[in-house]
Amino acid sequence: MRKVLRIALFVLLVVLPLALFATLSSRAFARVRLQNAAPAPDAVSDTWSASQTVLPDALSKELGSSAGKPTVVCVGFRPLYIGAHIPGALFHGSGSTPQGITDLKTWAQDIPRSANIVLYCGCCPLLRCPNIKPAFLAMRDLGFTNLRVLLLPHDFNTDWIEKGYATEKGK
Repeated sequence: MRKVLRIALFVLLVVLPLALFATLSSRAFARVRLQNAAPAPDAVSDTWSASQTVLPDALSKELGSSAGKPTVVCVGFRPLYIGAHIPGALFHGSGSTPQGITDLKTWAQDIPRSANIVLYCGCCPLLRCPNIKPAFLAMRDLGFTNLRVLLLPHDFNTDWIEKGYATEKGK
C-alpha cells in the first residue's frame, strides 16, 4: 500500500506538473512561431496582387537609385510618421479615417494616374492593418495604375528600422 501511495504521490507532484508545463510551453512556442511568421507576399490577394507589392529591400534599392524613384506615401498614424518614416515619404493618412482618405484623395487630384506610388503604414501586422487597405482601394478607385503596397508583415519598426533601412524623423 505504501508503495502505491508513493507512486501516486510521485505522479501527482512530478509527472503531472512536467506534462502540464510541456503542454503549455509547446503552445506558447507555437503561438510565438505563428506571430513571427511572415505572410506570403500576396497574403491580402483579395485587395492587391503580388505585382502590386514591394518588399523593403527592393524599395530601399529603388529609393537609392537615381532614376525612377517612387513617391512613397505613409497612410498610417501621424505620431508613428513623426517618430520615424521612410526618407522623403509624404504623410497622407490615416487611411482608416474618412478625414485621412479625403486628405489622400485631395493630394492625389493633381498626380498623374501613371505615377509610381508606394503606400505603406506599418502600425501593426499587415494582415490586421486598418489603414493600408482603405488607402489602396481609394487610390485604385481614382485610377492609379502603378500603385504598390510596401509589405511590412510585422510592423515598420521590425521590418524596416531594425533591418537597418534609412529613416528620417519629424515633419
